[in-house]
Amino acid sequence: MSLLHLWLSPWFELWGAPVTRLEVLAVALSLGMVILNLRVNPWAWPLAILASLLYGVLFHHYGLYGEAALQGVFVLVSFWGWWQWLWGRDEHQQALSVRPLPRRHWWQGLAFWAVMWVLIGSVLDRYTDSTVPYWDALPTAGSLLGQWWLARKWIDNWPVWLMVNVVSVALFAYKLMWLTAVLYAVFAVLSVVGWQAWRRLHRQSCAEAA
Repeated sequence: MSLLHLWLSPWFELWGAPVTRLEVLAVALSLGMVILNLRVNPWAWPLAILASLLYGVLFHHYGLYGEAALQGVFVLVSFWGWWQWLWGRDEHQQALSVRPLPRRHWWQGLAFWAVMWVLIGSVLDRYTDSTVPYWDALPTAGSLLGQWWLARKWIDNWPVWLMVNVVSVALFAYKLMWLTAVLYAVFAVLSVVGWQAWRRLHRQSCAEAA
């Protein structure tokens, strides 16, 4: 416990709020993960696993129980996503490629997000001492959708992450987790960059196929 206490104890202050060693390491791993995602590099997934484990501890420490529980799900989904990027097949039994999501799946995805938001928010409100149960649940539910679509290489994972990241910036700023708030602001920008990069990759693959 002494080692964990060291990693969770304040290391320096940012805008009047303490920043821990654990948060700094989680931020560095998360940035590396997103950069590799932009390049469609499967090594993004082991970084995602490590970052999720660290953030699970950190979010629980700050009372963000929905986000903390989500990290455990992220670890499991990241192993699945890693496998998908290496050996997964699409609906035509071809190796997974970057491609747009069929429109009907967009509405199904948004419905999934809405239902999970209500369910997760209700659980946090009833069974935890969270001060922001439904606010915490909103990006938590959206992240489940984003991770699923990312693992299947749907281009549309990026606008989902954009919405999740914008909400998360406000949530982490409210909790005075300034370094993580800055990280998610960077994530929001990178979501737009990733969206454009994956659309270009798809256009290039279509042009090469033609």
